[in-house]
Amino acid sequence: MFKTIINAFKIKEIRSRLLFTLACLVVVRIGSNITVPAIDSTMLKDWADNQLTQGLLATLTGGALSTLSIFALSISPYINAEIIMQLLTIAIPKLEEMQKDGEDGRQKIQKISRYLTVVLALIESTAMAISFGRSGYFVSHTNSFTEVVTVALAFTAGTVFLMWLGDKITEKGVGNGISVILLINIVSRLPQDINTLVTKFVLGQGNESRSGANAVVWGIISAAIIIAIIVGLVALIVLLQDAERRIPVQYTRKIVGRKQVGGQGSSIPMKVNTSGVLPVIFAMSILQFPIIIASFFGAKGMRENGTFGNKLLYLIDQNNWFHLTPEGEFKYTLGVIIYIALILFFAYFYTAVSFNPIEISNNLKKQGGFIPGIRPGKPTSDYLTSILNRVIFIGAIALSIVAVLPIFFTGIFNANVSFAATSIIIVVGVILETMKQVESMMAVRHYKGFLDN
Repeated sequence: MFKTIINAFKIKEIRSRLLFTLACLVVVRIGSNITVPAIDSTMLKDWADNQLTQGLLATLTGGALSTLSIFALSISPYINAEIIMQLLTIAIPKLEEMQKDGEDGRQKIQKISRYLTVVLALIESTAMAISFGRSGYFVSHTNSFTEVVTVALAFTAGTVFLMWLGDKITEKGVGNGISVILLINIVSRLPQDINTLVTKFVLGQGNESRSGANAVVWGIISAAIIIAIIVGLVALIVLLQDAERRIPVQYTRKIVGRKQVGGQGSSIPMKVNTSGVLPVIFAMSILQFPIIIASFFGAKGMRENGTFGNKLLYLIDQNNWFHLTPEGEFKYTLGVIIYIALILFFAYFYTAVSFNPIEISNNLKKQGGFIPGIRPGKPTSDYLTSILNRVIFIGAIALSIVAVLPIFFTGIFNANVSFAATSIIIVVGVILETMKQVESMMAVRHYKGFLDN
């Protein structure tokens, strides 16, 4: 990987793209530390201790939510808008027609998604601003209309700016802009998470029962276990990203003039993890959304009033899973079943949108191709569908294991870090995809140079 980057910097065009991407990421990190106007900076510590600044949301914003910066919402409204549009594409026939209308239709859907992102960002930021006013976080310590509007517009503008910056990275930089912004936000949190792990488990601070030689031995064992888990997760994710099922295809031979063409063999690749990290992001976003909105409107934890609605919020919060406590909170780990079910749903849903067995079967038939032992037409599409369903199921289960495993260890050992599977999957996935794009650009450059000579 490092050799690829070094070689890429030797090519002017690719070097310019890489430097442009780095410059954009610097802007993202600077903006993540600029507090919105009207917020009392002395109240930030109180906000930082709030439950909303923990977990996935804090990770996706790169800590911007903890500092109430202009990028506090990050691109989460964009992710939610994408989820809604994906669902509406199936529910509304006109949108489905746009989806099938090639690049022009997809651009129209993308345009609608951007408008929807602005609407969602405005709703979330307004709810946040009203909540801040009620909590006394404004400079005036009142729920001033002017301050509410100022904060709401600042948060919304931050999200819109990040969405625009992501498009510019995609156009003039390297990688998918939105994914790259997610990557830098997650990476910015890693030092803090690693420090938490080392302090709690390796150094054993807060546990007076460890002392002397026992503390040293326990620290070495803890460090080895932490490294083994992280390395194992990264290896599993890389394997999951690259694994695929190849279906053999044979083409009939044809006589064209005096030459015989065709007859060569090929294959249809089916990636085990076709949808990448999207099912995990979508599933966690859906679980986090009601918690965030309820908290903005003053909903308290389950222990305060014991209402069913708040118990349900407690159930879907991953911070409450796998806790072995005398209070019997382990029962709320049942929320992980909802999480896994959502991952499975979005894995199948995304693949159904991006992979059409009927269309592939028709294309094979037109080109004179067939799967050995399977008749062309409907039998071929049925065969592809059955194989696809099994492959998706295996990939979704593997993805669920990767997603749940760090949550399990976090809950059992009470390690409050954002360094979860979602973070690792995004980091590994984005790095792999970006490196493939850089290698592809280098290969195109090489062939161009060869042809020019």
